[in-house]
Amino acid sequence: MQIEGQSALVTGGASGLGEAAARALAAHGARVAIVDRDADKAHDVAAAIGGVGLGADVTDSAAFTAALDAAEQAHGTPRIVLHVAGIGGAQRLIAKDGSPAPLEVFERIVRVNLIGSYNVARLAAVRMAALAPLSSGERGVLVMTASVAAFDGQVGQEAYAASKGGVVSMTLPLARDLATHGIRVATIAPGLFDTPLMQTLPEPVQQALGASVPFPQRLGQPAEFAELALHMVRNAYLNGETVRLDGSLRMAPR
Repeated sequence: MQIEGQSALVTGGASGLGEAAARALAAHGARVAIVDRDADKAHDVAAAIGGVGLGADVTDSAAFTAALDAAEQAHGTPRIVLHVAGIGGAQRLIAKDGSPAPLEVFERIVRVNLIGSYNVARLAAVRMAALAPLSSGERGVLVMTASVAAFDGQVGQEAYAASKGGVVSMTLPLARDLATHGIRVATIAPGLFDTPLMQTLPEPVQQALGASVPFPQRLGQPAEFAELALHMVRNAYLNGETVRLDGSLRMAPR
C-alpha cells in the first residue's frame, strides 16, 4: 500500500517504538493520528509531525471508539493501523516468601497486551472493511507488535510471554478472517531496543544487553522498527506473518 496521502493511526505513539513509527509514517506523507494513554505526550508528538494526538486506553472500547471517531474526522478512516501500545512486567510464579504470584498482575498484562490488541483489531477493521478498495484490492493493513518473549520467555515472564505469544498466534487467523475484506495483518516481534524504558537501566546494563545480541552487537534502534513497519505496510504480499527483529538474539532463561 502506498503510504503517501493515507490516513494512519498509531497506538502507543507518544514514545519509543510507536513514536518512531508515527514519525516515519508522517515523513512519508501519511496523515497520522497518535493514540496513547498519555494524552499530553500524544499531543506533543502529533504537533511535531502535523498530526492529531488522542488520549485513550486500548482496552477501553468506548474510549478507543471515540479516538477512532476523532481520527476519522481529522484525516478520514485509517487504512493503516500500527498497534504498538503495550506493557511489560515480570514476577516469579512462587515469591521468595513462598507465596504464589498474584493473579491480578497476570490478568492486567494479558488484558493490555492481548485483549487490547484484539480490541484495536476488531474496532479498526470494521471501519476499514467499509472503505472502497484501492487499485491493489486492499482496504487496509494492520501491523501489530509482539516480542521475542513470545518465543523465548525468560524466568518470571509468564504473563508477558503469554500475552505476546497470543498476539503471534492471533496474527494468521486474523489475516485469514480479514482476507475477504482486503485487509492484511502482520506482526513485528522486536528484541532488545533502545527505548526510554531501556534508558532507565544503568549504562553498564544497557551495554551488556547490547553485547548479548549476536549481530549487530548492539541494541536495536526505534528507527529500525519503524522501517520494518513501513515495509509491512508497503508490501502487499506480506500477510499473516510475524517477523522477529532482533539481530538473531535468542533470550537466555534469565
